[in-house]
Amino acid sequence: MSPMVIKIVAVVILLVAIVVTALLTKTISIKRYQESENQKLNNAEDKARQIIDEAVKTAETKKREALLEAKEEAIKNKNEIERESKERRAEIQRYEKRVLSKEEALDKKSEALEKKESKLNAKDADLDRLKKELETIKNSHLRELEKISGLTSEQAKEYLLKSVEEDVKHETAVLVKELENKAKEEADKKAKDYVVTAIQRCAADHVAETTISVVQLPNEEMKGRIIGREGRNIRTLETLTGVNLIIDDTPEAVVLSAFDGVRREVARIALEKLIVDGRIHPARIEEMVEKAQRDVESMIREEGEAATLEVGVHGIHPELIRLLGRMKFRTSYGQNALKHSIEVAHLSGLLAGEIGADVRLAKRAGLLHDIGKSVDQEMEGTHVQIGADLCRKYKESGIVINAVEAHHGDVEPESLIACIVQAADTISAARPGARRETLETYTNRLKQLEDISNSFKGVEKSFAIQAGREVRVMVIPEKVSDDDMILLARDIAKQVEDELKYPGQIKVNVIRESRVTDYAK
Repeated sequence: MSPMVIKIVAVVILLVAIVVTALLTKTISIKRYQESENQKLNNAEDKARQIIDEAVKTAETKKREALLEAKEEAIKNKNEIERESKERRAEIQRYEKRVLSKEEALDKKSEALEKKESKLNAKDADLDRLKKELETIKNSHLRELEKISGLTSEQAKEYLLKSVEEDVKHETAVLVKELENKAKEEADKKAKDYVVTAIQRCAADHVAETTISVVQLPNEEMKGRIIGREGRNIRTLETLTGVNLIIDDTPEAVVLSAFDGVRREVARIALEKLIVDGRIHPARIEEMVEKAQRDVESMIREEGEAATLEVGVHGIHPELIRLLGRMKFRTSYGQNALKHSIEVAHLSGLLAGEIGADVRLAKRAGLLHDIGKSVDQEMEGTHVQIGADLCRKYKESGIVINAVEAHHGDVEPESLIACIVQAADTISAARPGARRETLETYTNRLKQLEDISNSFKGVEKSFAIQAGREVRVMVIPEKVSDDDMILLARDIAKQVEDELKYPGQIKVNVIRESRVTDYAK
């Protein structure tokens, strides 16, 4: 064998010897460990048996002690229960005694109540008898009173109610009179001062205009030339201008009639140009009417601008200025609308200055308050509605629009400016000579005044006097007392305010007189 093989075999034998030695050593150690564990286990079992024996002894001892304690507690509870039961029996006996005593008291009370009830029944019977006797006496006394006074009970009630009503009426009338006097004393003085100051500081012309214009002719021959062959010239002029030409026996004059002042002015200017030119035929008439229309339009714009300059109001839309100029040819109750608007603007500014309001805004609202009258003959609706719509269209302020809407009371004023314009409009319209009414309108208002006054109970007759500025009401003295007169005058004035439209104010004068008549025989 080679040395290498020998070395390998030796190494293998050595390894096997080491493994065998290790196994033997491990086996010996395991046996020793098992023996020590068995010994420990035996020791533990011995200790456990000892502990169990001791626990059993201790449990027996505790059990005997617990039984003794339970017996003692049971004896104690039994004694306590017996004591409580004795106390409860004693208390029940006391309650029984009290109940018995109360029953005896209740029996006594019930007997007393029965006696009282019998007495009360007897008293009730006596009271019923007395009531019947009193009713009989009352009826007899009432019959005697009715016989003495001559009035039945219903009549007496009516008399009392009437007297109370008269007292209430008297007190109401006195209170109304006192309140009116107090309000007048406080407000009239300041209001008059403001109004008088404004009127004194505003000087305005009063021009009453009509619906006709008169054109003077150089001679009578001109009438025939205006009429033309078979009336062609006059027909052309009337067709182009919308104005009626009245050619009558008036010497050297032609009358132009139309409700539209602008058309009437166009016709007047055109006719005057034709008369000066001398050539009167349809083609020339058409040419002159066109020139007159341009002249009138220019005049309208100039008049509007002059009005704004006179009042001192600037920044008004050009179309509103043109409409203001048109108002020169518009009248209301014979009063020129443009002159009236200028006057209202001045008065509004003066009143605003007196009370500390915005003067420029008041003048602006006063100047535009009747702007609707410039086109109300061409558009449907009242001049108030049309004017408010125009102001809205051309971006006027809300205060101005409300002043236009409220100046005749159609809507409630929303600002002090609106109230100022109302007052200024009334002042301008109510000035003597400022307005002129037609005879028919005047007589109708007088008749309506008298009809309203006569419609009230107790009015005998009424008379509208002083051109409708006053109505005198004669009442029946037997139906209307002195206190009723105050309330009657107030009611008539209120109904006149609600139903009539009039410039200025109307005085209601109620007259009551008593007359005694006798005859000497």
